[in-house]
Amino acid sequence: MNYKITNGQLLVYTEDGFKVEKKDLYIEGDKIAGIGACDPAKEDAYETVDASDKLIMPGLINMHTHAYMTTMRNYADDVDFDEWLFKRVMPVEDRLPKEAAYWSSLLGCMEMIRTGTTAFVDMHMYCGQSPKAAQQAGMRAFIGRGLVGEDLYEDGYSRLKEALEEKEAYESDLIRFVLSPHAIYSCSEKLYVQVAEEANKRGMLKQTHLSESVAEVDNAVSKYGRTPVKLLSDLGFLDQHTILAHCVQMRGDDMEILQRSGAHAVTNPASNAKLGNGFAPVVEMDQKGINLCIGTDGTASNNTLNMFREMGLLSLIHKGIHKDSTSAPAQFVLKAATVNAAKALGMEHQTGVIETGACADLNFVDLKAVSLFPNNNIVSSLCYSANGSEVDSVMIGGKFVMKNKEMLTIDTERVYYEMNKIINENL
Repeated sequence: MNYKITNGQLLVYTEDGFKVEKKDLYIEGDKIAGIGACDPAKEDAYETVDASDKLIMPGLINMHTHAYMTTMRNYADDVDFDEWLFKRVMPVEDRLPKEAAYWSSLLGCMEMIRTGTTAFVDMHMYCGQSPKAAQQAGMRAFIGRGLVGEDLYEDGYSRLKEALEEKEAYESDLIRFVLSPHAIYSCSEKLYVQVAEEANKRGMLKQTHLSESVAEVDNAVSKYGRTPVKLLSDLGFLDQHTILAHCVQMRGDDMEILQRSGAHAVTNPASNAKLGNGFAPVVEMDQKGINLCIGTDGTASNNTLNMFREMGLLSLIHKGIHKDSTSAPAQFVLKAATVNAAKALGMEHQTGVIETGACADLNFVDLKAVSLFPNNNIVSSLCYSANGSEVDSVMIGGKFVMKNKEMLTIDTERVYYEMNKIINENL
């Protein structure tokens, strides 16, 4: 389908930052074909979409989540990190049937679409369910089977095999796969080396949790004589194809190591705060030239998948920490959720932006929503005023997945029914 989107305002990224332009937007297939004007001879080839009172902005990119964890939303709150992970979350994961992860992941996709996320990076524990849900939802996704153990080719082999089988079964223009060792406390040094070798051989991205808590870093220093960052650097795991979730507890020359490696840091402000782990030093990371992105983490620790909420929290938290109202400004935060994320995914100028040739991954935001009105500064409003409910329509790869707030790819009532059944039988 080809679309001419008219009467709207476009949020475009320039070397001076984001700015708003009132221009028509042309979509051909899955790509943005033009901005402002098109070949008059082709005018009749487009279906016109009236975007009056709408902001057309790049879709947000959630760079770290666990979509299947919607099952555990508001289930393990107000407990310390070790109890949350080892006594609450992991036991539920062990007893949930595999098919439950499909419905919980689909609920996660539904929440992300409703709040303007068009792409996400997922780490899951149930083979085949997250990619199946992303495929049904029509989302752009980068998905990884969580890998654990001592040796990728022995005790970890079944998970590697599952990860590669998922890739074979579901990889498409929208869905790609990421090799995903869980964390240094659940994976051996050998496994990280093996994953790096496999990723390089196959041209795949890598992701892992890193330096999330004080205990994780203290234990690494005690066991390995190095911080987690230094450990993974020495193992050859860090490079421009590596996505690092959390990066809260940075010590010594950790940030310099990250900057030299080209690895990408993902801050998860709500989750890190809620679990009492602190906040990633995002202002300092940015000053050192580290590519900074934003993720929600899973709903077991956030407890939402709402990137607008995450953007606002990120800015407010760091203004407070630094006692500086100019810290983490709206332009910086919005760039982290779009342009920087696309760079980390190897999709620079392909998503996270509105420009000719980029994928048509777009949000239509209602500028008459009471939370955004009056429209004095639209960029600021997306960070400080928006709560996600203002998203009216969402397009991914040139296809509407939500239009006029109606979900087009997901049977919402079926999702609610199946989720209630799962909760009643398993929690």
